[in-house]
Amino acid sequence: MSKIDRREFTLMAAAATAFGSALHSVSAFAADPEPKGDLAFLTMTEAAKKLRSGEITSVALVTACLDRIKVLDRKVNAYITVIREEALAQAKQLDKEAKDGNFRGPLHGIPIALKDNIDTAGVRTTGGSAVYDDRFPDENAEVVRRLLLAGAIILGKTNLQEFAMGGSSASTYFLPVRNPWELDRIPAGSSGGSAAAIISDLTIGALGTDTGGSVRMPAAYCGIVGLKPTYGLVSIRGIIPRTYSLDHCGPMTKTVEDNALLLNSIVGYDKLDVASVEHASEDYVAACRQPVSGFRVGIPRAPFFDRLDPEIASAMEEAIAVIGKLTNGTKDMHLPSEGTYSRAFLGGEIEAYHWDLYKRNAGKYSMNQRQTIANNHKSLNDTATEACSERVVDYVLANWELIKLRKTIDDAFIDFDLVALPTMRELPPTINEVLTNEEDPKPREPKESSNCSWFNTFGIPAVSIPCGFSASGLPIGMMIAGPRFSEGRVLALANAYEKATSWHTRRPKLSADMPVPPIVRKS
Repeated sequence: MSKIDRREFTLMAAAATAFGSALHSVSAFAADPEPKGDLAFLTMTEAAKKLRSGEITSVALVTACLDRIKVLDRKVNAYITVIREEALAQAKQLDKEAKDGNFRGPLHGIPIALKDNIDTAGVRTTGGSAVYDDRFPDENAEVVRRLLLAGAIILGKTNLQEFAMGGSSASTYFLPVRNPWELDRIPAGSSGGSAAAIISDLTIGALGTDTGGSVRMPAAYCGIVGLKPTYGLVSIRGIIPRTYSLDHCGPMTKTVEDNALLLNSIVGYDKLDVASVEHASEDYVAACRQPVSGFRVGIPRAPFFDRLDPEIASAMEEAIAVIGKLTNGTKDMHLPSEGTYSRAFLGGEIEAYHWDLYKRNAGKYSMNQRQTIANNHKSLNDTATEACSERVVDYVLANWELIKLRKTIDDAFIDFDLVALPTMRELPPTINEVLTNEEDPKPREPKESSNCSWFNTFGIPAVSIPCGFSASGLPIGMMIAGPRFSEGRVLALANAYEKATSWHTRRPKLSADMPVPPIVRKS
């Protein structure tokens, strides 16, 4: 297969070497003119309508995205692998089927990018790590199987924080993903490549994974829509695990309606996934269009509004005022804490997947991930039998507490339909600052810059949508969440807010000749 190896390309470009035959599909980068890419600017909903009517072809749509990738991805480093020829061949086949009146599903002919921890049969899936640099899965993840059934075209695999162990997308074997709004900033993570690709119009839609906010954090920092569904609603089988009890897979898109359209195609019970739950079929596109005037919206001030960047605080208050006019009103309230449950006790789930890999390939893990795995192993494995036994008990009790919390979380919504809060508490830091911190072996005081992890613990749906910009032009995100399986209501309020504002229409200014700031780690 002819594939673009993002690490090879970035390293070669950084060294100012000539492009070789190994990169023949992007050998003309330096000479390429600015891509027009008009079709790549379409939303998924717009593209689907034009494809269905015959106004555009899938080949033209895929080509528009590929042309932009060819010129602009060297700036943001969103992709690890692009499967150009395969995507174009699939587009030709789907165009033929469309001409014959045969449509596979709502995503027929739509190019989609996948976070590179989601298995794709015969296409390299690295997890952003040197450990899996040459890993080619035999089977598709369940979400990929569903996308293909719906007619989607897999455009490529996006860059991520190594093995999804972190929230910056800076510590990755394939070099950091850059925030398209300011190239020296992080896009957050770990699904940073997916978010950067969408806001740069390098794909029409994408999938990410979310263990502690990895869909919603980059959605906030890049100015797109990112949904973490109810735990178990979307299968995570065939996705490299981070922490299985907290892992989710969710859609990342340009608009809320696009998000609902993509969600429709990936939900469904998977009996081979132990996390999967049975839930009655819903049409989330129809649900996101429902009226919201009767919705009661809670504002959970503490601790989610503590230590907010002043610009985020200001944007949130303006967003809350808009929501108050759209709905039955807003009122301050409290969500339950994470209780006695501790994420630390779920470290055994990380070790269950990584420890054997780590013992054989420790040198291939980045410094940040080596520290995470080694420290976790040390804390979980005491030489004393009694201490080991206590750790096992702690893990079992933590799981019981997690299950109980998820069974009772809906009680917090008796007087409210949904909640709204900031996605992030601070604006994006620079890549250099983050890399210096992530690769520093000294213990650091934990800093809570995100409001996302609570909702992985709760297991309830939460979406991040754009709600403003800083004075320097960086996106600000608002999170809307609701009780289990309330995706329809969550998306409905997000859709109503989106239509009442224009934040989602903004795009970063990217050009073929714009400089890329150097990566310089502080000593």
